[in-house]
Amino acid sequence: MVKENQLSEAIEAALDKKALDSVVLELGELCSFTDYFLVCTGTSSRHIQSISDNIEQVLKPQGERPLHIEGYSEGEWILLDYVDFVIHIFSTRAREFYDLERLWRAGKRHDAHQFLEQRTLTK
Repeated sequence: MVKENQLSEAIEAALDKKALDSVVLELGELCSFTDYFLVCTGTSSRHIQSISDNIEQVLKPQGERPLHIEGYSEGEWILLDYVDFVIHIFSTRAREFYDLERLWRAGKRHDAHQFLEQRTLTK
C-alpha cells in the first residue's frame, strides 16, 4: 500500500508540473525488477528536468530517494528508479522512438488521472 501511495504522490508531482500523456503501467506479474512504470512526456529538456526535480522534492521528505537516475543532464529521457516503481519522463521524440507502452503492452495500462481517482476511491 505504501508504494502505491508514493506512486500516487509521484504522479501528482508530475502532473503539477504539467507532464503530458501520463500513463501508469502495472508490471508486477510481468517482471521482477519493479511493479509499476509511470511514463510521461515533457515539452523541452528543461521541462523534463523540472518534472523530475518536482517528483524528487515531493518524495524526499518521506525518505524516498531514487536508487538510480539516468539521463538528467541530457533531458531527453530521464529515468528515476524507486525500485517498486520506475518513472520515465520523455521528450515526444524519445517516447515515440523507445515506445515503452508497446514493449510492455502485456501490462495493465492506466491513464494517470484515472489511476489517481481509483486510488482515492479505494482509500
